[in-house]
Amino acid sequence: MRTEDVLAAIATGLWRWDNASGTFSLDAEAARLLGLPAEPVRLSEAAVRSRFHPVDWNEIDGVVNLAVAEGTVAESRLRITDAHGRVIRTVRSRSRPLAEGADYQLVGTLQEVAEQPPGAAARTPVTGDWRRSREAFLLDAGRALAEARSTAEVLRVAASLSMPGFSPDGLAVFGVAGDRLTIIGHHGQSRDDEGPFASMSLDTDYPAAEVVRTGRAIYLPSPEEYLRRFPVTWPLARRFGRRSWAFVPLVVAGRTMGAWMAAFKHPVAFTPDERSVLTTVARMLAQALARAGVAESERELSLGLQRTMMPVLGPGIPGIRVAARYVPTGGGLQVGGDWYDVIRLPGGASRPGGNGGGAGRIALVIGDVQGHDVRAAGLMGQLRIALRAYASEGHRPDAVLSRASRFLYGITDGDDGESENGPRFATCLYLEVDLETGTVDIARAGHPDPAVRMNDGTVLLRPTAGGLPLGIDPDTDYPTTRLTLDPGETLMICTDGLLETGGHDLDSGWERVRKLLESHDGEDLEELADTLVEAVHGPGSHHTTGPLADRREDDIAVLLLSRRPAGTVRETPRRTLMTIAQAEPERIAEAREQMRQLLHDWADGDQLDSAVLMVSEMVTNVLVHTDGDALLVAEVACGETSRRLRVEVSDTSDELPHKRHPGEMASSGRGLVLMEMLAHAWGVDPRGEGKSIWFELDEPGTTEGCCG
Repeated sequence: MRTEDVLAAIATGLWRWDNASGTFSLDAEAARLLGLPAEPVRLSEAAVRSRFHPVDWNEIDGVVNLAVAEGTVAESRLRITDAHGRVIRTVRSRSRPLAEGADYQLVGTLQEVAEQPPGAAARTPVTGDWRRSREAFLLDAGRALAEARSTAEVLRVAASLSMPGFSPDGLAVFGVAGDRLTIIGHHGQSRDDEGPFASMSLDTDYPAAEVVRTGRAIYLPSPEEYLRRFPVTWPLARRFGRRSWAFVPLVVAGRTMGAWMAAFKHPVAFTPDERSVLTTVARMLAQALARAGVAESERELSLGLQRTMMPVLGPGIPGIRVAARYVPTGGGLQVGGDWYDVIRLPGGASRPGGNGGGAGRIALVIGDVQGHDVRAAGLMGQLRIALRAYASEGHRPDAVLSRASRFLYGITDGDDGESENGPRFATCLYLEVDLETGTVDIARAGHPDPAVRMNDGTVLLRPTAGGLPLGIDPDTDYPTTRLTLDPGETLMICTDGLLETGGHDLDSGWERVRKLLESHDGEDLEELADTLVEAVHGPGSHHTTGPLADRREDDIAVLLLSRRPAGTVRETPRRTLMTIAQAEPERIAEAREQMRQLLHDWADGDQLDSAVLMVSEMVTNVLVHTDGDALLVAEVACGETSRRLRVEVSDTSDELPHKRHPGEMASSGRGLVLMEMLAHAWGVDPRGEGKSIWFELDEPGTTEGCCG
């Protein structure tokens, strides 16, 4: 009897699907099962597809692709419909792919099966709760794996997956290191159990090794099947007491990067649906592991660059305390152009004629190269080395920045150094600190000004003279500003990321930082540095967002320096000092702001306004009536019963001011009149070269408000 007759007798038809031509060849019984005349026929794929339920056709397409990829049998249940879409029967299809290069043919059988009662088909690929549970599981698994940020998180997610109907109790992820199979992570086994599998040759007769070699999944539904196929390594698996195993390749971009094992303590048949779920999870797991590996490599590279490019702040500098933080934006390689440095300058004693045992001098540098990419990080490293070299040669701050600007201009004067907005540039703040006297000489290249926290908690932004950012004009000059840091006071320099991150501009960002500095006791600089960064990037940072809609982040670098007091900090006056040059009349506004910051806690608001007005008049008088610059010194000290403000404005002119009586329409001549009306005391003192005009205000109240 012919094979066709035997198959027809048991209501089984034969069919062949040619993927290359897109045609189906059916024998008479297969044609009958599809609702066609019972005779051999050759049909197009579209004609055959119209005979199947559309949901089932989509299902078989995935099953077939899985079988082609694994070289296994494709099996599924299919509902046959008539021309009106009514289901007329259910058939079971079993087929095997025959590969022909990039194309394939499927040869298989169709056999009618009885429709299962409700609930019995819970684990069939056609109908029932199995499909809905599987789809929901895959969506949840994909979402969880996509959110995992590290290899450890990916493995935790994989261990927590609860597959519908056949959850494994043991998982292992294998990787490849050269010609060795390694364990990336596992679940359901103790740490001691991984020994034999930790480093295994890929030639070993072990399922995971074979999966990596061939790129094809291996399903072992029973211990007998495991023993038959892998007798050498069966003793390693037998002691775990499992009943079924699935070893699925982890494939990324066509390359097998490892294998995933799912082991079960109950028998699993590994139906096409179950294999499809396992394969889909393996693909998502491979993608998640690849993303996590790239992210971890980037983080390691970022940390390596930071360790290489940022100095190590040790306790070896006498007389000072230093703390610093660098926080990248978090994008890309998490590297950018911000940097800081602490440089020991040449020379033993702090100044000529000193006692010979001075603590010496150091330089503090902080800067920001335009951009947040590897090119910016590279330029930052070159510029930092150049600045260190110029400082070590003994140049003054203005000369250091002039040379650095010329250097940066030279290495970015071409296509390689340009960004989308033109040639690269860098802002920079360079400070030379005399550790014995506390004098600080500052040169600034387009960078935010430094701030000083005084011993009584008052924080002042110190306006400094400055020039263009480095790298824009090779012939730019950088004037130097001097201030004095008293014992116990803390100097803060930072990049604009600390001020502007979170929707702030420089003004609102400075107010946020000033409040943090004033609320801290200033003793623990490491804690203060953490507090500043936490306010910008920590959990509470959304409470201090600024008025701007733009919430873009920027790199942050912050450097804190405090002079160590010799014993108890003495009660030092609150003081500010600044120079207003003839060519910079706009700095009169900065002088007024300095007075407001100095008197931020003054009891009488009218006196504060009076002080600001008199300072403005005194400085303006120098710029209008002399040819020199104005030196402003303001100091708040404790008097016998209250605090006292003393302000001096000095210049190099020998001409003394005299009181005038301006008319109603006069535009000048009221400065001394105002001082006589508003100040508690005032005067003009001749100096060796020039003169000094001063006034004093006594704060109403008691000594409870005194500084110190």
